[in-house]
Amino acid sequence: MDKETALVEAVLYMETSPAAAETIVKITGLSENAVSLALSEIGIRCKAESSGIELLETTAGFIFSPKEEHWDVLREHYGKKNHLKLSKAALETLTIIAYMQPVTRAEIEQIRGVSADNMIRLLLERSLIREAGKKDAPGKPVQYGTTKEFLSLFHLASIADLPHLDEQDAEKFELVQD
Repeated sequence: MDKETALVEAVLYMETSPAAAETIVKITGLSENAVSLALSEIGIRCKAESSGIELLETTAGFIFSPKEEHWDVLREHYGKKNHLKLSKAALETLTIIAYMQPVTRAEIEQIRGVSADNMIRLLLERSLIREAGKKDAPGKPVQYGTTKEFLSLFHLASIADLPHLDEQDAEKFELVQD
């Protein structure tokens, strides 16, 4: 491994959130081409069977993550930290928004069966959701969608990378028609 690749790897190791290629260029002083080549080399090395990590590219940038095959072992110790960050109600609300976006507060409440005001406020404060426009309906209610921070937190490149819902889970997201 050359010094430039080692430097980019060290930056990725030090970052606690995804780092965009432009950010790595600024931190290291390397050219865009050198950073791109280094990221490619690091990605290839991480794909080796002897590596326990992978280099993920999300919309927010690049980050190291344990390979999925190791999560069953790691979840017991490390997974608990992530689950403590959001309550069950907040995760439930976030899941509804992720799968149904854009979605209004009233639609979230119809699915959950309880008020969503506090959960929406919390998710907005944590920048996991954003106002995604207004619904063309009486009162023009605000619609919500997920953010780049959401994608980064769950190590997704896009919403299309969300796990597919089976028929039973999909039914939970159906709105009752009047």
